[in-house]
Amino acid sequence: MERERLDELFMKKALTLAKRGLGRTSPNPAVGAVIVRDGKVVGEGYHRAAGEPHAEVNAIRDAGELTRGATLYVTLEPCNHHGKTPPCTHAILKAGIKRVVVGMRDPNPHVKGGGCDFLVSSGVDVTCGVLEQECRLINQPFIKHVTTGLPYVIVKAAITLDGCIATRTGHSKWITNEKSRRFVHKLRFLTDGVCVGIGTVLADNPRLTVRNYRPGRKKKNVRIILDSRLRTPEGSELVKSASGHPLWIFHGPDADRDKKKVLEQLGVKFFEVEEANAGGLALNSVLRLMAENGILSVLVEGGSRVIGSFFAYGLVDEIYFFYAPKILADSRGRALIGGGRVCDVMTDAVKIYDLRVRTFLPEEELNGSPDVLLCGRVRKEIY
Repeated sequence: MERERLDELFMKKALTLAKRGLGRTSPNPAVGAVIVRDGKVVGEGYHRAAGEPHAEVNAIRDAGELTRGATLYVTLEPCNHHGKTPPCTHAILKAGIKRVVVGMRDPNPHVKGGGCDFLVSSGVDVTCGVLEQECRLINQPFIKHVTTGLPYVIVKAAITLDGCIATRTGHSKWITNEKSRRFVHKLRFLTDGVCVGIGTVLADNPRLTVRNYRPGRKKKNVRIILDSRLRTPEGSELVKSASGHPLWIFHGPDADRDKKKVLEQLGVKFFEVEEANAGGLALNSVLRLMAENGILSVLVEGGSRVIGSFFAYGLVDEIYFFYAPKILADSRGRALIGGGRVCDVMTDAVKIYDLRVRTFLPEEELNGSPDVLLCGRVRKEIY
């Protein structure tokens, strides 16, 4: 029992380290590692970015000669194959580590179990499955990508208390306060791409870049527009910044070819997708193309038709809904869901699991009412 308690204690430390790499490691998972000798942490590390040394290697370097006879705690099964870096299993053996505690096995069906099996065959004592669910939760995009070939889909929306994301004229700046909007930049940082429909582009002229989060740690995530008829203006903020920040447009077969050539010269990347039977683009094809081009997670920011379509086809994995203390009290206000699925009885409603609540008090109103963030998974089972 004491050993199990210590295993969980040190695995929690490894999980804390792993989270430092979130938003930086894609298309690799975020991994943390801790080396313990005589009950004390002597080395720690995490995977900082794709292409850089893995967590195990960083922890071994940190521990130095103290690795001999020590125990390694790592959130993900050590790799036993050559990629951009050498196998971590070889580094573990060379370091003289006698025991390895693993949070979860590698979900990649082509390599699952290989690292643990190799270590066991080499005489290392291996324990698997310590805090496995917690280890899986921090890498849902990676797990979904390697097991389904699709990106992890997060829907974000700013909503009034009566369920509107804009006024009847389309005006939406700003529903939520500055602290809520700053948190959205964190969500963008943590995902590979941010996606909107052409309606949002025409109404809001957004940039969709990562700003106001982690100064000094710039990230150029992919901005994605769903634009079946290719109506994106050449002078939009998205197009004007396409040379410095990746911009992808998914369009249908009837898009204007001449306009496409002009936008390509401005740095826009295009993907042609068939249209769905109910109109709009076939979102399953859109997501598969995203995944094939390195997008493991995508933040869908609206508007109502796009959000409704993702829910209608059952493609949403997680939600982040920011509710502001405002009521439009106008039946013509733009609802969160436009079109979308048909739901005649409450038993058919989309259920949310592991619901979490957070508040954001406006900086200018210390005694004011806060925005309330509701976030949770749309799937009961985690990947």
